[in-house]
Amino acid sequence: MFKSLTLVASTAAAAVLFSGCAMTVGTPATGFLYTDAQGPGHAATPNKIAKTGTSTCTSVLGLLASGDCSISTAAKNGGISKVSTVDYKVKNILGIYATTEIIVTGE
Repeated sequence: MFKSLTLVASTAAAAVLFSGCAMTVGTPATGFLYTDAQGPGHAATPNKIAKTGTSTCTSVLGLLASGDCSISTAAKNGGISKVSTVDYKVKNILGIYATTEIIVTGE
C-alpha cells in the first residue's frame, strides 16, 4: 500500500515539476531549464521590408499572464500597414517565467 501511494505521489510531483507551467507554445526547441529560441511564423506576399514592429506577452507560473502579442498590435507598434513576415521569439526560464514576442516586418 505504501509503495503504491509513493508511486502515485512521485508521479504526480513529476508531472507538476516537468509540465513547465509557464511554457511557451510552439517553440522550435524547448529546454527544460532554459529556452531562448526564435522561429518562423508566416510569410505573406513579398513586400518591402522597411519597418519592424513587436508585441509581447508574459506568463508567470502559468497562473498569471498579461500582454498583447497579436500580429495587429505588432504591426501597429511598427507603423506597418502591409505585413510581409511574422516571426516569433520565446524565452522560458525554469517554467517559472516565460515571454513570447511577435516580430512583424513590412511596409
